[in-house]
Amino acid sequence: MHRRLLSAAATGALLLGLAACGETTEGPVTTPPPDLGVEAPSDGGGDSPTASDGGGESEEPTAEAPDIPAPDPADFAGMDEHTAEGAEQAFKYYIAVSMWAHQTGDDSVSNDLTSQNCDTCSSFMETFRELQDHNDTWGEFSLNDASLEAHKSENFDFEVAYDFTTTPHERPKDDFSGRVNVGELEYSTVGGMTWTEDHWKLEAISAEWGDDVLG
Repeated sequence: MHRRLLSAAATGALLLGLAACGETTEGPVTTPPPDLGVEAPSDGGGDSPTASDGGGESEEPTAEAPDIPAPDPADFAGMDEHTAEGAEQAFKYYIAVSMWAHQTGDDSVSNDLTSQNCDTCSSFMETFRELQDHNDTWGEFSLNDASLEAHKSENFDFEVAYDFTTTPHERPKDDFSGRVNVGELEYSTVGGMTWTEDHWKLEAISAEWGDDVLG
């Protein structure tokens, strides 16, 4: 199964299609993504998720959240600079902290990076809220970059396309009746980034992810 997150803007236009319906993403993004199709808001804070797929099951219904540190902004050099590279690093940092939230149950960092008008950020973090409701988390994993590229946008300063994979880990089943082991998962994401005074804000996001590729 290939899953995707695609939301509609207030104008009724689709935000962003990373691939045509039913298609999977095989390899890095090589062409500029279409414009997100909404007016770029100004500022704020919101929240944002992600989905699950899995293989082997475990009898353990829940697991203690991994005690892991939050991503270090110092590892995302230039994310505070008003440049294309800065937009890339700022979006990559957002993805890192949102994935960290799924592992720890703490979304406070990701909230600080998004606009309060980013409805798609809330959709992106829907799975996280489900984890919170069930007092559960994903197991510990790391992200491996596949591609990262910023493109000029009509509605935002930049649209940043970021492809990555997550290493194998454990997650609760969709109905939270137990846990499953998932292999490496492929993600394709695009974020609409706007510069506000002295930092980047995420104004919109679209994402899709596929089955584990390791089985």
